[in-house]
Amino acid sequence: MAGGAHHPQPRQYVSIAIVLAVLTAAEVGLFYLEAGVDAIGQSLTVPALLILSAIKFYLVVAMFMHLRFEKRLLSRFFTSGAILAGALYLITLAALGAVVLF
Repeated sequence: MAGGAHHPQPRQYVSIAIVLAVLTAAEVGLFYLEAGVDAIGQSLTVPALLILSAIKFYLVVAMFMHLRFEKRLLSRFFTSGAILAGALYLITLAALGAVVLF
């Protein structure tokens, strides 16, 4: 880890956990809401869930795994791998017909 880097205090960890719980509740609500939404709303559900999960992923990796406080090279290495994995995930969803990319 970078020397002298500021790490979150316990209060910040609790705040992040609350934000993660709220985002999870929003994802669950969005999933169950999908059944009662018209066709236009259903096409927005998958991208909305992907965006919410990406935000949660960033918060967990950056704060709980302390990647935010590491050297830039390590952060860039991890970020490029995460982007590649996300792209592969979207391509797989598109191949299965769950998401329309273009």
